[in-house]
Amino acid sequence: MYVKHQGSKVERPREELKAFTAFTVQPGETKTVQIPLKASTLAWWDEKLPGFRVEAEPIRVMIGNSSSDIQLTTEVRVQ
Repeated sequence: MYVKHQGSKVERPREELKAFTAFTVQPGETKTVQIPLKASTLAWWDEKLPGFRVEAEPIRVMIGNSSSDIQLTTEVRVQ
C-alpha cells in the first residue's frame, strides 16, 4: 500500500510505502484482503512541537505489486 499526500504543508516523498502483505491469487481467483492504515502511520516529525503530527488532508491510497504497477486507487481524507 502506497500513499500520496495531496495537501501536505511540508515536503513529502512523491509516494510512500506504508503497508504490505503477501498472498497468492490463482488465475481467475478473487480474494479479499484487508490492510489497516492508521492515521498515525501518516505522521511526520514536527521540530516545532517537537513531536509527530498528522495533517488533515486528502490522501491517495494506492494498491499494487509495486509503485510502478498500481492496480487500485482511492482517496481518503484525514480529519
